[in-house]
Amino acid sequence: MNIAVYLASASGNDPALKEAVLKLGEWIGSNNHTLVYGGSQRGLMGDLANSVRSNGGYIIGVLPKIFMTPSIARDDLDELYVTEDISERRKKMICLSDAFIAFPGGTGTLEEISEVMSGVCLGQIKAPCILYNLDGYYEPLKKQLEIMVEKGLSSREKLQKIRFAENLEEIVSIITKEAEK
Repeated sequence: MNIAVYLASASGNDPALKEAVLKLGEWIGSNNHTLVYGGSQRGLMGDLANSVRSNGGYIIGVLPKIFMTPSIARDDLDELYVTEDISERRKKMICLSDAFIAFPGGTGTLEEISEVMSGVCLGQIKAPCILYNLDGYYEPLKKQLEIMVEKGLSSREKLQKIRFAENLEEIVSIITKEAEK
């Protein structure tokens, strides 16, 4: 299964982030899944790719031309797609992936998973969309989605397609159940 993971090219200041991203990478690699990600060697992106690689996984990077520099681009990807811009990168990652995980990240992570969330709610994407709610990271977003339903601007049925997972075990369970359908 090709699993897109959206996450930061920064490391952050919480050691739990690196620990969790290494476990996620270990699971992806050791279960013969393919990582589809932003292609960076830096920060959490680099940590995830290192973990997938060290556990025998296959790695696909999707990088906009602007990031094709030696200090950013990873040079040992199994496949690399270079796009014109971020918008094209988002579309390519969606096309390549069978499941989507938003690890805690910054505005880029939020931008990318938002397109997936919208596609899932509209029925255009039929794949798991999971927000890794590590230590409550995505609680404010979860609350905002609830407010959308309360105000009649979205439906509970649509938003139930967006899943929040508190840990790796929940992510594995969601992906496994979806794959069995």
